[in-house]
Amino acid sequence: MALSIQTEAEPVIFEEISGVRKVILNRKKKLNSLNYDMLSKMHEKLKLYENDPTVKLVILKANGKAFCAGGDLTSAIHFIALGHWSFITSFYRKQFCLDYVLATYKKPMVAILDGSVMGGGVGISIHSTFRIVTENTIFAMPEASIGLFPDVGASYFLSRLPGFFGEYMGLTGARLNGAEMVALGLGTHFVPSKNLISMEKALENLVASSNAPSVAMMSMIIDKFTEEINIKPDSAYARLPLINQCFSGGSCEEILSSLEHLATEVQEKWIQNATRSMKSSTPIGLKIFLRTIRKGRSKNIKQCLENEYIAICNLTSKKISHDFYEGPRAMLIEKDKKPQWVPSKLEDASDDMVAKFFSIAFSEDDDWIPLKLPSRSNEAAAAIASKL
Repeated sequence: MALSIQTEAEPVIFEEISGVRKVILNRKKKLNSLNYDMLSKMHEKLKLYENDPTVKLVILKANGKAFCAGGDLTSAIHFIALGHWSFITSFYRKQFCLDYVLATYKKPMVAILDGSVMGGGVGISIHSTFRIVTENTIFAMPEASIGLFPDVGASYFLSRLPGFFGEYMGLTGARLNGAEMVALGLGTHFVPSKNLISMEKALENLVASSNAPSVAMMSMIIDKFTEEINIKPDSAYARLPLINQCFSGGSCEEILSSLEHLATEVQEKWIQNATRSMKSSTPIGLKIFLRTIRKGRSKNIKQCLENEYIAICNLTSKKISHDFYEGPRAMLIEKDKKPQWVPSKLEDASDDMVAKFFSIAFSEDDDWIPLKLPSRSNEAAAAIASKL
């Protein structure tokens, strides 16, 4: 019998089952979007589980139709209106610290992604030992469409995708299904939703019957519930050569121009969607992301998070751009769907302007706090990379 440590009214539920710990996102009406309280509670519990010798496996899952649609930006924007711009950076510090703990976690973890997993939801699940996807899974990093840029370590894990598929994902906000995630290595197993309960029970039985269940033993259990993936013929994944051709460009302008040229030769929906998305997204956010992912290929997860945090802080400070606030206003709060980006065109977002987002010009601000990721014994880049 599961022992519920928190009530179901809580945004995160924690359950203990004989060597297994479950972390269950529980903001169904908000698509399990992450707020500061959720991040704090998860960080506290996960650190306890990691250091508890009786815990053999952690399962991360969610109630409702979505796993996690990202960070709760609407609440964050309302909160910042009450005080200094740096208030919101406390959310990002907490989120990035949790992401880093999970990226370097010592215990086996199973993330069950039975629904939408976007933005911050990707950050808390992408480094799990096992990333279970289903026919309901939708993966995306759509931050540029709402005035931000793909963060939570996206410059690390998207840069590890084949070819320039990571650039395609981050610059267009394109969506992947569960089968495509497995093909790209973002997911480890495709398990039909109807098999999830049985899979969880089988893992619980394995842990209960073994003093030291290995990752290989857990993998064998999960394998019993998996199905072969089926990539649709019109999937963007099947167009990797064309994606590489377009998204290997040295600038966002060059990438967009390549897409527009390709559209005159190839009539495919993914090209139209990619072009439309880039034209409607924040030019600043697109250029920040392209810079972070290109640098991310040679950095470890810690360095990527630190680099992204500086850019986030510059976005929230309004000293260079207001797009961080304009996007959520137009897309999430007032919902007029007509964000007024400044600058409004890619060519007006100069290299010098983009470079400013990676300088610490606000270091003397008394309210600003730098990101200090926790010291971890499992932080070697090679160890982390083996999970992806």
